[in-house]
Amino acid sequence: MITAAAACAIVTTTALALPAAAVPDRPQEPGTSSEYVVLYKEGVSLDQARAAVKAAGGTIVRENTDVGVATVRTTNARFTTQAARQGALAGAASNRVIGKAPKTPAASGKGVEREAGTQGPVRAGKPGKGDEPLADLQWDMKQINATAGGSYRAEPGDRRVRVGVMDTGVDGDHPDIKANFDRRLSRNFTVDIPADANGDEVDGPCEDEPDKSCNDPNDVDENEHGTHVASTIASPRNGLGMAGVAPNVSIVNLRVGQDSGYFFLQPTVDGLTYAARNGIDVVNMSYYIDPWLWNCAANPADSPEDQAEQRTIIQAAQRALDFAHKRGVTLVAAAGNELVDYTKTNTDATSPDFASEPGEAPYERTVAPNCVSMPSEGENVIPVSSTGISTRKAYYSSHGNGYIAVAAPGGDKYDTADGKPDDRRGIWAAYPESIARERGELNPDGTPNTTRVLRDCKDGTCAYYQSIQGTSMASPHAAGVAALIVSRYGRPDRANGGLTLPPATVERILRGTATATACPSPATVEYVWYRLQNGQWVKNTSTQTCEGSKQRNGFYGEGIIDALNAVKR
Repeated sequence: MITAAAACAIVTTTALALPAAAVPDRPQEPGTSSEYVVLYKEGVSLDQARAAVKAAGGTIVRENTDVGVATVRTTNARFTTQAARQGALAGAASNRVIGKAPKTPAASGKGVEREAGTQGPVRAGKPGKGDEPLADLQWDMKQINATAGGSYRAEPGDRRVRVGVMDTGVDGDHPDIKANFDRRLSRNFTVDIPADANGDEVDGPCEDEPDKSCNDPNDVDENEHGTHVASTIASPRNGLGMAGVAPNVSIVNLRVGQDSGYFFLQPTVDGLTYAARNGIDVVNMSYYIDPWLWNCAANPADSPEDQAEQRTIIQAAQRALDFAHKRGVTLVAAAGNELVDYTKTNTDATSPDFASEPGEAPYERTVAPNCVSMPSEGENVIPVSSTGISTRKAYYSSHGNGYIAVAAPGGDKYDTADGKPDDRRGIWAAYPESIARERGELNPDGTPNTTRVLRDCKDGTCAYYQSIQGTSMASPHAAGVAALIVSRYGRPDRANGGLTLPPATVERILRGTATATACPSPATVEYVWYRLQNGQWVKNTSTQTCEGSKQRNGFYGEGIIDALNAVKR
């Protein structure tokens, strides 16, 4: 499924137990070694499961005993069929990469919407008393009362509270993150993949990596996404740049996304179970597990093998989510950038979005409301929609009454009078200097040459920040408020140190202190925005309908989060 050059990658998905004939074996040359992922049946002993893998002709090369998932290598061309006959196994399928949030400036799915603004130079105003130098640009923090006169005064967060950033990595040496970065607990659960099964570049050759290796350290981000998320959550108040929602809490890098922005099932499972075992209080998941944007149990447009694969993504991910939730991890996720209502029937033309076999490509299919995107539609997960500077739901943000829990600032550069983009209306947060240099966004003297990037310096130390938008940016605002709630009301964690608070309590307070926001009137909105293409402004439109009451609706859930309300009781 992955080219030989990418054999070092650890990628997974699995198939639920079905009659052996219903899950066809993948074509395989005699004597060729292949890898599969096996899902153990719940309730069986490890000895029974391991014996069943061996009986099917497999050898375990990696195992997550917390949720019963194993990576298996075999030369048996009929491994899938034989594994399905083992009573101790729930099923098996070939390794497959999961998820995508592109490395290129334009993003899809639950990644970022990265648009260049056109409204001229961006400058911060004079900071107010107690403000960071760039605080004037942080309309997002003002919208949720995460300010020097608001939640920072009431509860800036507690260093004993740990937030896991499940993303593309975190630049642990960024000057406006470093003070709160927990290097000891941070982990990288991924291995870079040079190319996919079609030979198209994914993460690129290992020898081109800064460390000449496909195994990256636990304190780097070669994408940008995870660093931006971490900064929104917990950039410190240090007189440099800007502050996050919870400026005193600790950031733990739980890297589960590739440099290219793809997200795998196995790293997600491993990241969640690690969080549960190591006293992580909150995790932010600004991505979806793929190759299927929506996972359907029995979509007639999908092959039996693909149906089984999607059922397994749901089951394996939910096992890991349950494991984390039961052990004190509050689960926060981005709602999606698809401009659609998740509770309605939709069209998916993006899945499967990774070539795990030669010639594999996405195709159009109809997805019913019972198809689910993971992890955002997983049980006990808090899905967050995105707002713009005017508090309107962002044009790109997916929605749905009964799906969205709360809303938070995610940026909307088109939330302007003329529908043309303005960088000032995106979300500003930390940006790795190495990526800015790689993209040619800095002049020889280090000053930015694009309105999307800013620099701030203090005592000879300079840090960079960028403006982007997406539900990926909304979710960390909610994760930051969740961290404040644990800081304010948590109790000592005798098992792992630090503080802890039951996730159900955190969610109840997060929802209950949000500012109830009614649907727009009329409830059906035509969003209009203009994009510059070949020197011409091109009009784009999207019609979206908000359903529900002021207290709970499809655009805002139970309201726009409020950091001050959440901690002042």
